[in-house]
Amino acid sequence: MKAIRRFTVRPVLPEPLLPLSDLARNLRWSWHTETRDLFQSVDPEHWAASDGDPVRLLGSVSPARLAELAEDHGFLRRLTLVADDLRDYVTGDRWYQAQPGELPAAVAYFSPEFGITAALPQYSGGLGILAGDHLKSASDLGVPLIGVGLLYRHGYFRQSLSRDGWQQEHYPVLDPNELPVALLKESDGTPAQVSLALPGGRQLHARVWLAQVGRVPLLMLDSDVEENDLGERGVTDRLYGGGSEHRLLQEMLLGIGGVRAVRTYCRLTGHPAPEVFHTNEGHAGFLGLERIAELGDQGLDFDSALEAVRAGTVFTTHTPVPAGIDRFDRELVAHHFGADAELPRIDVERILRLGMETYPGGEPNLFNMAVMGLRLGQRANGVSVLHGQVSREMFAGLWPGFDPDEVPITSVTNGVHAPTWVAPEVFRLGARQIGAQRTEDAMTVGGSERWDAVGDIPDQDIWELRRSLREQLVDEVRERLRASWRQRGAGTAELGWIDGVLDPDVLTIGFARRVPSYKRLTLMLRDRDRLMDLLLHAERPIQIVVAGKAHPADDGGKRLVQELVRFADDPRVRHRIVFLPDYGMAMAQKLYPGCDIWLNNPLRPLEACGTSGMKAALNGCLNLSVLDGWWDEWFQPDFGWSIPTADGVGTEPDRRDDLEADALYELLEQRVAPRFYERGQHGLPDRWIEMVRRTLTFLGPKVLAGRMVREYVERLYTPAAHAHRAMDADSARELAAWKGRVRAAWHGVSVDHVETSAVTATAELGTTLGLRVRVGLGELSPDDVEVQAVSGRVDPEDHIADATTVPLKPAGGPDLEGRWVYEGPLSLERTGPYGYTVRILPDHRLLASSAELGLVAVPSEEAAAEGAGVLFR
Repeated sequence: MKAIRRFTVRPVLPEPLLPLSDLARNLRWSWHTETRDLFQSVDPEHWAASDGDPVRLLGSVSPARLAELAEDHGFLRRLTLVADDLRDYVTGDRWYQAQPGELPAAVAYFSPEFGITAALPQYSGGLGILAGDHLKSASDLGVPLIGVGLLYRHGYFRQSLSRDGWQQEHYPVLDPNELPVALLKESDGTPAQVSLALPGGRQLHARVWLAQVGRVPLLMLDSDVEENDLGERGVTDRLYGGGSEHRLLQEMLLGIGGVRAVRTYCRLTGHPAPEVFHTNEGHAGFLGLERIAELGDQGLDFDSALEAVRAGTVFTTHTPVPAGIDRFDRELVAHHFGADAELPRIDVERILRLGMETYPGGEPNLFNMAVMGLRLGQRANGVSVLHGQVSREMFAGLWPGFDPDEVPITSVTNGVHAPTWVAPEVFRLGARQIGAQRTEDAMTVGGSERWDAVGDIPDQDIWELRRSLREQLVDEVRERLRASWRQRGAGTAELGWIDGVLDPDVLTIGFARRVPSYKRLTLMLRDRDRLMDLLLHAERPIQIVVAGKAHPADDGGKRLVQELVRFADDPRVRHRIVFLPDYGMAMAQKLYPGCDIWLNNPLRPLEACGTSGMKAALNGCLNLSVLDGWWDEWFQPDFGWSIPTADGVGTEPDRRDDLEADALYELLEQRVAPRFYERGQHGLPDRWIEMVRRTLTFLGPKVLAGRMVREYVERLYTPAAHAHRAMDADSARELAAWKGRVRAAWHGVSVDHVETSAVTATAELGTTLGLRVRVGLGELSPDDVEVQAVSGRVDPEDHIADATTVPLKPAGGPDLEGRWVYEGPLSLERTGPYGYTVRILPDHRLLASSAELGLVAVPSEEAAAEGAGVLFR
C-alpha cells in the first residue's frame, strides 16, 4: 500500500546525547574523521545503511540503543571531546583572524550548485564540487563567508543503465526535513521568506534553508511552498532542468532572491553584512541588479549605484567556450523586469544593456549572463592560468582596442579540499611523520611550497598504502557493478564473473567526469584492438574504471556512455574495464585514492581547470593528461605524463582524435606500464614510488583549496572590500559623472604627432631615447587621461609582445590650437627587433584597471608614419 502523505518523525534524544544533534546538523562531519567515527559507533549497521548520513542515522536508531548510549561513559567522553572540538573550531581564531590589514567584514558567495556531501545532493559536477570545497576551506581558514544557492527538490538526476547500456535518469524527491538543513526562521518562529514579483501581478515566494558548513552558513532558497501556484512551486524542482523561462526564473531567484536572503539572515543573526559579493559563474549575475535597486532606494541614481556595486563585486568565469554560458532572448528578460514585474524602479533598457552582446561577433538580440557578470564586477578571474588567457581572448570584444593580455580578467587556479578528498589512510601516514595537527594544518591552511616530510616515508610504506587503497577500490567496484547489473535486469546466477573483476595488483587507471563531447570519454576506444592488448597484456596488464553522467538532454553524450558500456560488457575484457553508473561524491571518495593513474584527455584548451586530477594527486595517484587546465600550469615529468596534442590550426577533428589516441596508447605501452611493473633490487617499483613521492611533495601544497581561498582573499576579496569602502555615495556619483563625461568627449582625443631622438633604425642595448608626443584632448584635461609609451619586442607583423608601459608627462600647457605636448624617456632594454607606440587611456583614482572603460586612443596612420612605431632592428 502507498502512503497518502509523508512526514518525518524526529528522534527524541536523551539529554546526555543532545550534542549529537548539533554535530549532525553541522556538515563539518562530512570531512572530520573523528565525528564520522563517533556516529559510526552509535550503530555500525544503521550507519552503513544510512550511507554515512548522521541525520538519517539518528532517525533510524532504536530508543533502546539511545538509552544504552546515554549510560555509556566511554561514549559520552568521546561525545564531549568531539562536541568541544567543534565548538573550538567554530568560535576560535583561525588563519583569517591572524592576518594584518583591514580584511572584508564578510563575503557573500553565490553559486547555482554546491557539492558539500553526498547526503545533500545539490550538485551536478565540477562547478558544484568546487563551490563546496570553497565553502569548506573558507571555514577552515576562518573566512567570514556566507554561501548562497538554491535547494532543488530533485537535486541532479540519479543515473542507471538499461540492459543495452543506455543512460536512464531518475529524479528521487528530496524531503528537506530529512536533509542536514534547517529552516531560517523569523524571531516569532515563522519561516523566513523572500519574494520576487512576476509579470501579471504574480509572486514567486521562497523559503530559506540553512546548511551549516563548519563556520560558514549556506543559504538555500526553496520555491516549493504553499503560497506559490503550481508553476512557481516547480522553479527549484531540479538542477539545470526546464526551458529558458524556467532557467531565467531560477537565476533571478538565485541572484535577486539570494541578496534578499542574505539581508534577512544578517538581520536575524547579527552576521556582518557582506562587503564583497562573489558570483561563481554567471548564473547569479542578477544579484548586481538587486544591489543597484537597494542603493536606488537610498537615493543613488542608476549610474552611481552601478559604480558602487561594481567596486565590491567579484565574478569568476568557469567556461572556456561561449556555448557553455547561459544566454536568454532579449524579450524574455525584458518581460520579467520593469513596471509590471521585478525591480520596477529600474529602466528595463538599462538592465538589458548590461547583458547584451553589443560587440563584434556578438548576437545583439541575446542577453548573456557572463557578459552581465563582467559588466557588473570590477574584478574577474578564470580558474587556471591557461583559462585566464582563454577568457581574456574570449571576452576581448568587451574591451575594444586592447590586446587580450590587457583585458582585466586575472586567474586564480582552483584547488580541492584535502580533508574531504584525502583517504584516511593517507592522512594517517602523514600524521605518523609529523603529527596529526601539523598534517591537518598542512592540508587546510597550506602555505608551504613543498611537503618535504614526504621524503622521509619509507618506500615500503608508500607501496603498501597504494596497494591497500587499490584493494579497497576493487571491493567497491565489485559491489557497485553487481548492483548496476541487477538494475539492468541480470539475475544472481549470471553475475558470478563479477567476483573476478579487477585485480589489486594490476595498474589501475581512473577516468570519471561529466560526459560532454569535449572531454572525450571514448578517446580510449579509437583503436579497440590496441586497447584490448593493453588490458590483457601477459606481463603488464592495465585495468580501467570509468564513470560519468551525460546531461539528460544530450543524446550525443548518452551515445558515448553506451559505446563505452558496450565495450566494457565484452566478456573478453569485462574483468579489466568497468563503467560505474551514478558518479557522485560517495563514489569519488573511493575512486581517487584507489587509482594509480588519473586519465584526462579533453580537447585542449576546453578544460577550464579540471580538479579531479588534483584530488587523485593528493592521494598519490599520478596524472596522465593533456596539457590543459591546471596540468598545463604545474606539469613536470617528475610526477606524471603529458599527452601530446594535435591542436594546431587546420587539424581535422577525426584526425586529431586519431593522433592523440595514438599518443595515449604509446605512453601507456612504452612508459607508464613498464614503469609500474619494473622492480628494483628490493622487489619494489622504486621509480614509480619516487614519482608518487614527488607528486605528494610538490603538487600537494599547490592543489589545495586552502591555497585557492587564500589567493581569493589576498588578490580579490580584500582589494574589492577596499574599493567598496572607498566608493561611498559621493565617490560613486563622482566616478559615474566622470565616466559619462569621458565617454562623451572621447571622440576628441587623439595622438597627433610622435617623434624621438633616434636618428637611425638601430640602437644599442641600454640606450635611452627622448620621446615627444603631441596629443589632442578635446574637452578633457591631463587629469582625465594617462599618455603612455608602449614598447617591447616585435614580431614580423610589428605586433608588440611582452610590452612595457611608461607614463609620459605634459611639458607645459596647451598650445594655441589646444594641443598638449607630452615627453618622457624610452629605454631600450632588450635586443633584437624592437618597437614602440603611444596611446592615451582614461585615468581616475577609483578605476581598478586602465582598460575598465574599454577606451583607448592610438596614433593615426599619418602620425604613425611620422614616428610612432619606429622599429630598431
